[in-house]
Amino acid sequence: MKQYELESLKALRRAKDMIDREYAKPLDVPTMAAKALMSTAHFSRQFKAAYGQSPYAYLMTRRIERSMALLRAGMSVTDACMEVGCTSLGSFSSSFTQITGESPSVYRNRDHLAVQAMPACIAKSVTQPKSTKTPRY
Repeated sequence: MKQYELESLKALRRAKDMIDREYAKPLDVPTMAAKALMSTAHFSRQFKAAYGQSPYAYLMTRRIERSMALLRAGMSVTDACMEVGCTSLGSFSSSFTQITGESPSVYRNRDHLAVQAMPACIAKSVTQPKSTKTPRY
């Protein structure tokens, strides 16, 4: 791997780490690109090439992942939506359903005793959202 490729990956990792830490804050692609010291378009292309999804899709996946934990703990759908940084309940519910395959209220009302019995490191892996969308080529 060439030096400039390593530098690009380090910059992308900084942006990805920021998304992981600050998912509940108002983040947009220009802010993420600035963290990676790249133009918005270049950042979006490079991020998707490195991580397999667009920066916004990655952000929404993190938000949905966190909201799943909040819903399992009994938080209301509206409160979970706001807690993870989403401002529109409709968009949140749509994204949640698209990513998990079920609505937030159905997920919240489902039995989660098996997940609660697991060690946290295993539960995180098992409950990680997997998109139900078919990939675009």
